Amino acid sequence: MAQRMPVVFFGHGSPMNALADNDVTRAWARIAAAMPRPRAILCISAHWETRGSAVTAMEKPRTIHDFGRFPQALFDVRYPAPGEPALAARVAALLDPTPVAMDLEWGLDHGTWSVLCKAWPAADIPVVQLSLDAGLGLEACVDIGRRLAPLRDEGVLIAGSGNIVHNLSLMDWQAPQGPGFDWAERFSADIHQAIAAGATETIVHYDRFGQGGRLAVNSEEHFRPLLYVLGARAPDDAVRFETDHIEYGSLSMTTVVFEQAAA
Repeated sequence: MAQRMPVVFFGHGSPMNALADNDVTRAWARIAAAMPRPRAILCISAHWETRGSAVTAMEKPRTIHDFGRFPQALFDVRYPAPGEPALAARVAALLDPTPVAMDLEWGLDHGTWSVLCKAWPAADIPVVQLSLDAGLGLEACVDIGRRLAPLRDEGVLIAGSGNIVHNLSLMDWQAPQGPGFDWAERFSADIHQAIAAGATETIVHYDRFGQGGRLAVNSEEHFRPLLYVLGARAPDDAVRFETDHIEYGSLSMTTVVFEQAAA
């Protein structure tokens, strides 16, 4: 049997990382270089929410610039990776009887391409996006990830893209390199501990962390991709934390890699 592909949660942060050369973008490149080359990538991005689940099913997904007030150079970025309708159909089959819409309009948003352009800059690996179903609870997000896990044995990298701590309204623009606010550091540490321990139920109920949880996850779309990834995690996976810091006080850049443990 081919080596099981890792599953990765990328802390994507600002779309400006697509233009940057920094510790975060270099770590993304190292992560990609260290794993087997994916046959395809299935990405769950914080930036595509739908009613019900949808999957991109076009041959040539467009690069979506879903932001404003950034330099023109960022709008000029293109990530012309091919799509793969057959993978979209496979995702729908794995999630059956949950309905999955075959989307021909969306494309690749910046939660996907701002990371992939650093990890696989050649843009020659097929990429499919699975939307966040805004109607799902977090336990159901974990279940979807669990049902997608067979893709790992089919050469497909499952990647979530969001942020564990994501509160743009409280960002300290004078502290681009951190440290995080006390509540952000505590919440990040608590979630790290739960991830390392395999305590997914603890993460699903992040609200039990009180004010820290409410502030760190002041809207769930950046947290939800982590739950899909945790569902696809295998019991014997090794866990590795990368780019593990908080920027601007309230934006964590933590990336988590789950990979087959060395024999």
